[in-house]
Amino acid sequence: MSRNPNRCPTHPGELLREDVIPATGKSKSEIARLLGISRQHLHDLLAERKPVSPEVAVRLGKLFGTAPLVWIRMQGAYDAWHATRDVDVSAIPTLSAAPDNSATT
Repeated sequence: MSRNPNRCPTHPGELLREDVIPATGKSKSEIARLLGISRQHLHDLLAERKPVSPEVAVRLGKLFGTAPLVWIRMQGAYDAWHATRDVDVSAIPTLSAAPDNSATT
């Protein structure tokens, strides 16, 4: 079953806010301290106002026992979905690669 392309992918902050952090039983202040980021930064992530940077993804991966790439891919999918709707590319042509004729010469 494939994902509905009209549905926005989940922001990693939503997953943290709704599932991951509550499952730890720790406060948001404690999670921010353990991650080595400010409480405001964590709250901005949870409110989906800030993206998960690669640096924060590494910290999240270590704290929650996941690969940093999980968080980076989630953020990338979220960002790409929004960009495809917000960026006007109508004036940009689509190029195809020229055939490689060097093997025949």
